[in-house]
Amino acid sequence: MAETKKETWQWSELVIATGNRHKVEELNAMVYSSLGIRVVGLSAFSGLPAIVEDRDTFEGNAVKKAETIAHHLQRPVAADDSGLAVKALQGAPGVRSARYAGEHATDAENNAKLLSELEGIPPQERGAAFVCALALAVPGEPTRIVRGECPGYIAEESKGEHGFGYDPLFWLPDRNQTMAQLARSEKNRISHRARAVEKLIISLKDRYQFS
Repeated sequence: MAETKKETWQWSELVIATGNRHKVEELNAMVYSSLGIRVVGLSAFSGLPAIVEDRDTFEGNAVKKAETIAHHLQRPVAADDSGLAVKALQGAPGVRSARYAGEHATDAENNAKLLSELEGIPPQERGAAFVCALALAVPGEPTRIVRGECPGYIAEESKGEHGFGYDPLFWLPDRNQTMAQLARSEKNRISHRARAVEKLIISLKDRYQFS
C-alpha cells in the first residue's frame, strides 16, 4: 500500500482558544518540544467573537471554541475544555469546574466549595478524575477531538504551591502527593491535558509534515 502523502504544516504557531496563561504555558511546553511550533493564546489577538460555553459536555464546549475562533481567524485553532469530575458528586463540578462557586469565582473559592460539598465523605469515597477534551479546528477540514483523563482523589486540605485550579486538592495516590506538589515537568507528563495533547500530537504527525 502506498504511503499517504503528508501535508506540510503551513503555520509557525498554533492558537489555543483560551485566555488562561497557565494553559498556554503548559501546551506550549508540550507542543513546541514535539512539533517545533509555538502555542499562543487569545491575548495575542483583538476583536475576537465572544463565546458562551453553554454545551453540556467537555467535547461540546471544546469544539464550539475551536471552530468559532478558527473560522474568525482562518487558521488552525485548538481549544480544550477541562474540568474535575467527582464520583460522589455525580460528576460535578464537571463543565462548570471554573465557575463552580460562581461565574467569576477564584480558584480558592472553587476549592472551598468543593471541600464543603464533600464534607463528611470518607477518603476512599472521594474518587475523582481530571478530564480534558481537546479539539483542533483547521479551516476546510473535519475537527479532531481527543480526550485525556487523570484519576485520583480529592484531599481533605490543600497542599502544594504549583499548578492552578483544583491541583492543590487533587491527590495522586501512586505518588503520595497532590498535583500542585509536582514539578511542572512531571505534571506535563501525567496530567489529563498532557494525555490529550499527546494524542493530538500523534494525530498531527500522522496527518502533516512538520518542518
